[in-house]
Order: sequence, then structure tokens, then C-alpha cells
Amino acid sequence: MSIKLSKRLKTLTTFLSKGTYFADIGTDHAYLPCYVCLNDQDALAIAGEVSKGPYQRAKETVEKYHLTNKVDVRLGSGLQVLNGQTDHIQELVIAGMGGSLMTDILNDGLTKLASVHRLILQPNIGAKYVREWLYKHNYAIVAETIVEENNHLYEVIVAQPQLEQPYTLANEHRAKQMMFGPLLLKEKSNLFYKKWSNELKHLQRIYKQMKQANQSNPRLDIFLEQIRWIEEVLADE
Repeated sequence: MSIKLSKRLKTLTTFLSKGTYFADIGTDHAYLPCYVCLNDQDALAIAGEVSKGPYQRAKETVEKYHLTNKVDVRLGSGLQVLNGQTDHIQELVIAGMGGSLMTDILNDGLTKLASVHRLILQPNIGAKYVREWLYKHNYAIVAETIVEENNHLYEVIVAQPQLEQPYTLANEHRAKQMMFGPLLLKEKSNLFYKKWSNELKHLQRIYKQMKQANQSNPRLDIFLEQIRWIEEVLADE
């Protein structure tokens, strides 16, 4: 038996090490951990889910593929499904949610990350907040990519705990790296240009609407600065 993963989830699996012991938080149907464990006989996984419905569906998937000895499905909030004393996971996947929620999960489970040497994160929105959390907690971003699926563009961020950050973090330049992604900004793929061209149109539309409404809103200056940054990045082809 085999599992057909979405392009987004399959991309996440490429960043997992062979034979890894990992957790997938917000696992939904547990397709990702089951796919990995079917294709890597040495891999082991914990599949965490906060809602009873998805938790039950995850258990059914694991049973369907006869992986109950390899994928441990647990019901609980975020990293609270992990036992810091006995679950020495090596890698952690959190995907398919907003960046703010993702950072809340990481903050709440900070003590559970001691054994984790790689975070594989895919925020649907708010990737900037994820990068800022990583920087604040001494994680180096070692890989980034953008995946396009069903007319959506998803950012994937891979980070490892390090004492020194491998990218520049000076003032405005640091803020730009948090917004665009330090490695994505360096590579500037076709999908990068597509994502930020779309975002530029979106911000310009919001800015115009707020100006027309004659709103005295401090966010206007923030939007204007972001628009300027995007224009500069897109012009530098």
C-alpha cells in the first residue's frame, strides 16, 4: 500500500532525515507521518492532534496502513502531546496553520524542544512571525522554499538550533529578511516573484482604500514601507 501526498506535504518530507524520530503537530489525517514511515523502515513518528475528529481519523489512517507500531497518534494541544522526559524526538513538523498560532505552539512547548535538532515549519500566513521567533530563540534558518499548489503559494522554513545566525541581521535589512525570508530573498525564484507580485497588488489595494476613506491610521505608514520594500525587491531582478 502507498499514500499519495499533496505536493505541499511531500515537500515537507524531503527535509526529514532518514531514520528519524519525529513529531507531526496538527497531523489531521496523519498522512505525512504514515507516508514517511511507509517509505523509511527506520523512521518513527508521533502524530499530534488537538481535535477529537481529526485525532480519530488519524488513528484510522495509521491502522489502515498497519503502522500502529511506528506512528503513535496522540490527542492534545500542540507540543503538550510530547513527554519531555521520554519522547526524545529529533525533528518536528508543524504545518498548515497561521504563523501566530505556530509561534504560540512553539512558545508553549519550549521545554519539549531540547532534543529537537530540526524544525520543519509551513505557515499558511504570517511567515514573518515564525522567522522572528526562530531568530529570538537562536535558531538558524538553513533552508527555505516556496511550493505552489491549487493556486496557493506556501512558504516552508527549515531551522536548526545554532549559536550563530548564518545571515545578516542589521536593522532594516534584518526586518526585510524576516519578511521575505533570508534564503528566499537570496535565491529569488520564479515563485518568489509571483508571491510578492501578488502581495504587492494586495497591499496597494488596501492602502488605496484606506487613503480614500481618509482614515488617520498608523498602519498606513507600515503598509507604505512594505510596499516600498516589495517594489525594491521586485525591481532588483
